[in-house]
Amino acid sequence: MPAGAALTSFLLMSDEPTASGAARFSIRRLRHLTVTPRQYIRVADIALASLSVIVLTGAAVRLSGSGLGCPTWPNCYGKVYPPLNSHAVIEFANRTLTGPLCIAAGLAWLLALRRRPYRRELMVLGSLLPLGVVAQAVLGGLTVKGALDYGWVMAHFALSMLILVAAVLLSWRARYEAGARPRFLDRRTVWIVRGLLPLGALTVFAGTAATAAGPNAGGSPGQTINRLAFDGRGTMDFVIHRHGEIGLAFGVAAVAVWWWLGRHPLDEMVSRAVTWLCLLIAAQGFVGLVQYETHLPTELVWVHVALSCAVWIATLWAVVAAGSSSAGARAAGARPQAPAEIVA
Repeated sequence: MPAGAALTSFLLMSDEPTASGAARFSIRRLRHLTVTPRQYIRVADIALASLSVIVLTGAAVRLSGSGLGCPTWPNCYGKVYPPLNSHAVIEFANRTLTGPLCIAAGLAWLLALRRRPYRRELMVLGSLLPLGVVAQAVLGGLTVKGALDYGWVMAHFALSMLILVAAVLLSWRARYEAGARPRFLDRRTVWIVRGLLPLGALTVFAGTAATAAGPNAGGSPGQTINRLAFDGRGTMDFVIHRHGEIGLAFGVAAVAVWWWLGRHPLDEMVSRAVTWLCLLIAAQGFVGLVQYETHLPTELVWVHVALSCAVWIATLWAVVAAGSSSAGARAAGARPQAPAEIVA
């Protein structure tokens, strides 16, 4: 459900008489709005999906060579609309998606204030999303003004991954009231699962470096883009091979964690998350090998980016599902209590 439709459905719940003017009407409706835990889960999921989609559309801009389709920012060639050429339209369309994205991210914060029972942690996590989107927009403008220099592009993608951390945490915590879900994992297993996070982050960073050294610079033919080239023409092969080795280590570690969880079947939810992570890493490795052997076609590179986003989310989900390593938080042999989504 689109973010705008979600807001409309929430605002229509109240029977408050109509105020004069659309703005006053909406503000009054929002002031008297009460959001249930189940409804807020939907809001958090929409925000997470929106933040994931913008990563993929940004990758499409770069891979289509439209990164400098609008060389000025925030307008396009000094106007509020792009000229009728494909690169400008693609780049400007990605910018306009920031509007719905801001709505989804803003809803995650505003509706956390109206959620009942109120939870401060959800409000804090929700506030990080619109702040991250604003920072992302500013960084996107600096990336364009910096003529797609590889440093700006890498930072832009890294910020997207950091925003996804907050979005995943928000989506997860919205599902459970504080302390509602007992912990089944012992301290050692929790830290084993957590060990996947730095490996996953390193793999993503190495992937951005590989892209920064590759042929998909984001500019159209004839545009000069500063690429990562510390070893001249050998930079791309060097970085790609290092990325592959780190990715292989990440995959082996994920399989080892999956095997460990199979030997210690304490929490089905964590086991399921790690299983999905292993499958996604395998698919990512296969696509990476094929795209390298076929000389990095843009379509496969886009699929590779999409899978990297999915792998990162799966890694985060496994870590948050593992939960706390505190001995006082464990409840061995107990069943999880009802999640917040079934609370009226």
